Amino acid sequence: MIGTRMGPYEILAKIGEGGMGAVYRAHDARLGRDVAIKVLHADVVADAERLRRFEQEARAVASLNHPNILALHDIGHAAPAVGEGQASGPYIVSELLDGETLRARLAAGPLSARKAVEYAVQIARGLAAAHEKQLVHRDLKPDNIFITADDRVKILDFGLAKLTEKAGTAGEAGGVGGTTMATTAPETTPGTVLGTIGYMAPEQVRGLAVDHRADIFALGAVLYEMLAGRRAFTGDTSADVMTAILKEEPPELPADVRQAGPALARIVDRCLAKNASARFMSAGDLAFALDALSSSTVSATSVASATAGPVAAKSPRLWLVATAFALGAVLAGVVLIPLL
Repeated sequence: MIGTRMGPYEILAKIGEGGMGAVYRAHDARLGRDVAIKVLHADVVADAERLRRFEQEARAVASLNHPNILALHDIGHAAPAVGEGQASGPYIVSELLDGETLRARLAAGPLSARKAVEYAVQIARGLAAAHEKQLVHRDLKPDNIFITADDRVKILDFGLAKLTEKAGTAGEAGGVGGTTMATTAPETTPGTVLGTIGYMAPEQVRGLAVDHRADIFALGAVLYEMLAGRRAFTGDTSADVMTAILKEEPPELPADVRQAGPALARIVDRCLAKNASARFMSAGDLAFALDALSSSTVSATSVASATAGPVAAKSPRLWLVATAFALGAVLAGVVLIPLL
């Protein structure tokens, strides 16, 4: 494969490989830049459903334009060519990132509370942008989160995402303010489990329909892992992990994390609520709550209203009141606990 061409792209080196295909560094001579090109495995190309998922990934990412989401440049299908030097098959071209996955970063141990919150804010903002387009990731995990060399977060792989659109009237089951209906053929049918065990929300484990709140649960699991240096839900077998997600609470966060910022632990707990309605109502609300913690002058009290329940997280205006209360506490001489 190295040295061959995939459409107009020259394959330079292999970067990595996953279940659906291999990723290569390639050069686009037309624009004079290097890119990342994902090429499907032969067995995937022969599977119509998996090929459809690949194409759905391309459409999903192409609809997004956000600094915390991997940018898609091109998609194509190179036809078989006579002679050597030309590869064939479907491919997707994206920006080439320099850095490492969050999974690789966590191999060295847990992150500081400040750094974990910094990354979580960026992830939440990227998810919020996707959710605004009715796109749910459904497979958020450290392996699909990339930390660039300049310390920016990029969300990767929307291959398991499901595109939905709001329908119906407020109060109907199935979505926030209305039902959710697939605009394309559903990725799964009820009773089918899709995602990565350990980061799936309880409704995913049960094979039920999911919405954006499943991504919020996954981000909670990722944030927990960044802080604790271990997964929130573990077990000897896949069944044990699923049981833990459904029935157990994760071990308490390390003492230093809880002492540095008790509000942070409450945010994690709320993200990991078994009942989807008890989680943050949106990734935007979660990003706002986390961003408040990123300031060393914000106390645990100032975010209490955001972690108390779904009603408090519905409007940023409530955050303005909470922030004003915190500032008033400072003026009154109340000691605020900084996030270390």
